[in-house]
Amino acid sequence: MDLDLRKLRYFVAVADTLHFGRAAEQLHIAQPVLSRQIRALEHDLGAELFSRDSHGVVLTDAGRQLLTDTGPLLASADAARRRVSIAAQGSRRIMVGFRAGIAVAPAVQEFATRHPDILVDVQRIEADEQAPMLLDGRIDIGYVRLPIDEAGLRIAPLYTEPRVVVLPAGHRLAGKEEVTEADLAGEPLLWNGDTNTQPTRRPHPNAGYLVRGVDETLEHVAAGRGISFLARSATVFYSHPEVTFVPVPDLAPDQVYLAVAASHISPVVDDFFTAAQAAAEITSECGNYDMWQLGGDAISRTAEK
Repeated sequence: MDLDLRKLRYFVAVADTLHFGRAAEQLHIAQPVLSRQIRALEHDLGAELFSRDSHGVVLTDAGRQLLTDTGPLLASADAARRRVSIAAQGSRRIMVGFRAGIAVAPAVQEFATRHPDILVDVQRIEADEQAPMLLDGRIDIGYVRLPIDEAGLRIAPLYTEPRVVVLPAGHRLAGKEEVTEADLAGEPLLWNGDTNTQPTRRPHPNAGYLVRGVDETLEHVAAGRGISFLARSATVFYSHPEVTFVPVPDLAPDQVYLAVAASHISPVVDDFFTAAQAAAEITSECGNYDMWQLGGDAISRTAEK
């Protein structure tokens, strides 16, 4: 039996709230109707998804598995709906997402020489948006930084960037030309994700602040709440009077990848992928991180070789 997307959306609402009443309010339906739909879904699947007792509602093992699988499925359905809507309007455009510090213009310029009739729009994305925005179709292609949840995506490496440490202007190491991981041992770290993804072999104590994006990072560092690590391109695109950037040569490099949803099959997106890879070849020739200093003419000349 085919899965009913409406029932799956109802299931996700209950799984997120673990409360049938609150889920029904969010969905703007009556609670008995929601309960019947969940029971129908359980019948369709032949598995109990929730354990219900006087203490509340919890997901069963089958429910947790369905929740894991449902996210990409619903995102793919939403993406298909968006693409069909755009096609019905006769629009010829693609949306490219990019992380801070990644120059998209060279690839856009190269792509425009091949597809002058297609508008390329760009949107900056943050670490926690990378996979969701690709999967639900808000962006067609993304310049992402690792780590990223690769489930449902096609990804390919573009280039790497050296990292720098971001220090308060008055920090004991602020005047150094470069520092090592050992020099930074014990420093509290402002990090935007799982501490296991820190780019250092020496774990740092958590500074206790969740940061989202470069701007927030610089403000927290300026306030003396900890240090942080950024790709070296941040030193070109960002500045702050109360922070300083110092290279850390022995730190693991930042990895820039190109990503698309595996379900998004499009010759136009594939052509942009090719243009982006041509631009990445230029960055490799110039030291991996100087992409923003190159114009579209340079990219075109390389592509013709």
